[in-house]
Amino acid sequence: MTRTLTPVLTTAASLVLALVAAPAAGADTGRAAAARAITYEATARFHQHANAVKAGYVPDKYCVVNRAGPGALGYPHFNHSLDNSLDPAKPTALFYEDDGHGGKRLVGVQWMVYDRDQDLATDDDRPTLFDTPFKGPQRGNFPGQPVHYALHLWLWKQNPMGVFETYNPRVICRPGTTRPK
Repeated sequence: MTRTLTPVLTTAASLVLALVAAPAAGADTGRAAAARAITYEATARFHQHANAVKAGYVPDKYCVVNRAGPGALGYPHFNHSLDNSLDPAKPTALFYEDDGHGGKRLVGVQWMVYDRDQDLATDDDRPTLFDTPFKGPQRGNFPGQPVHYALHLWLWKQNPMGVFETYNPRVICRPGTTRPK
């Protein structure tokens, strides 16, 4: 019987990355750092794009650029069965960028939680994860999407604007890959 060390090495590397990245993120508490380590471990398998698709993450064919400033999200892959998750191992979305070789490279993740009263003027139900409050409430991004809160985590690509910022200026959408206006 042949055993592979890949899962063990991936887990170990994920935990080391989480511990190394935690101080750079600011004032991570031990609980927040532990939750981030869970996210690293849970999403490491999604570096293989096919694994994300098999897990129910549906790719958007367009790269999402920040129309109001620098940066982009990349190509979102949503698994709406995970909407309203506050589990660090179960983000609603994964973000990929072109890897320059015809494939996709995992760069970040997102959680999305619906606003309880669907009122943009109230925020008494704002969730937190990693000791960080979600942004919002904000309108849906497409018809039928509820008012919601969102938390982005640039787990796999450094974001000079901050690990929890919505857009990452280091993520670039190539010409012709964005949604037509």
